[in-house]
Amino acid sequence: MNLLLVRLSSLGDVVHALPIAANARRSGARVGWVVESAYRELVDGNPDVDEVFFADTRNWRRRPFSPRTYAEMRSIFRRLRRFSPDATIDAQGLWKSAVLARAAGGPVVGFGTADRRERGSVLLCDRTVKPVVGRHIVDHNLALAEAAGIPVRVRSPDARFLLGRPSPEADAFLAGQTRPFAVYHPGASRPEKTWGEERFAELARLVSDGGRMSAVVSWGPGDEERAFRMSKILPQARLLPLLPLAGLARVIAASSLFIGGDTGPLHLADAVGAPTLALFGSTDPDHNTPARNGPYRSPGSAIRYDSATGAEEVARKAFEVLAA
Repeated sequence: MNLLLVRLSSLGDVVHALPIAANARRSGARVGWVVESAYRELVDGNPDVDEVFFADTRNWRRRPFSPRTYAEMRSIFRRLRRFSPDATIDAQGLWKSAVLARAAGGPVVGFGTADRRERGSVLLCDRTVKPVVGRHIVDHNLALAEAAGIPVRVRSPDARFLLGRPSPEADAFLAGQTRPFAVYHPGASRPEKTWGEERFAELARLVSDGGRMSAVVSWGPGDEERAFRMSKILPQARLLPLLPLAGLARVIAASSLFIGGDTGPLHLADAVGAPTLALFGSTDPDHNTPARNGPYRSPGSAIRYDSATGAEEVARKAFEVLAA
């Protein structure tokens, strides 16, 4: 069987789709994956993926009439058809993912209308799946795998293969890092997912327990201002350099605890086996919940906060995770 998986972005969502490829490989399938280049490290060289198709959809939208765009799209469409999938899973639910899935020529499995961000794109699916309400997004993805004929034996996302890749920048950082240490990630893709740098700094002071647990501040593209503000408020913390995913995974795996909101690095931390504490705000309670978006390996290691939630309460939960 040839299985094609279309999950273009973002970091956390690509991590949540890893079990689809893992189960397909274990069932003997040949696995292809269509992904944006920004997340290539999770797919290119992944032992569960045989062929990778990079789709630069952001630049295609910026220059739709460019000869280069036309050439790149024609090339990927040809490669997808040559892959000749027996089934294609559209795990994203957007028009761009649905078009790429359909271009491969095989039957397309995807979420139903109500569970797609761009509902009209369901027209390009041959079979739709309605995920069980209240289950984790990983379980939603595994329901797609089952609908495509893939037996599910592995459930948890596993990105530990990244730890075997060389990362001189991460090694250099770890060589100078006092242990044990906790990693704090104050940034997020949306403002409503951020807890605040001041609260993170106060939390780090409490978790340090008199200096016995040092602090590292993590950040990614777009998070610079929050990370720099936290490092100014908490000058004893070390600011992590901007690392490739393999380097970030290596630092996180060496930590005693990772604390962050519903962000890609949180889900990467969970997938490399690091103890995690997830912070979820009170907005959008029906969708952005710990049960649906929290750490999959340790669903109990999450806390909901509101304007009255202080650093002391979160620190108590952090000590619970450390003691587990």
